[in-house]
Amino acid sequence: MIYQFRSKAGPDVIMLADLTRRIFDIFARPLEPRGILTVEQLPALITTLETAILKDLEERSKSQRQDGGEKLKLADRLRQRAYPFLELMKSKKIC
Repeated sequence: MIYQFRSKAGPDVIMLADLTRRIFDIFARPLEPRGILTVEQLPALITTLETAILKDLEERSKSQRQDGGEKLKLADRLRQRAYPFLELMKSKKIC
């Protein structure tokens, strides 16, 4: 399934279901077919997602050191995959 997020402040962001579920789990919000993130909610949600990204980077760094420096799959990196959505949220006019 594909999810589309729209904002008057920027281009639409389209994400696959796995990433969308992961982000909404981080937000501790239910994933619904249609929903709204309000401007008032955005600062807390942005902080929550940025914290999760930093935690993911830290866990990957530890894991990489323990595995003898093997490269991790790029597709699994939360920072790269969530970046467009995070930037849309920072525009503060998501709907």
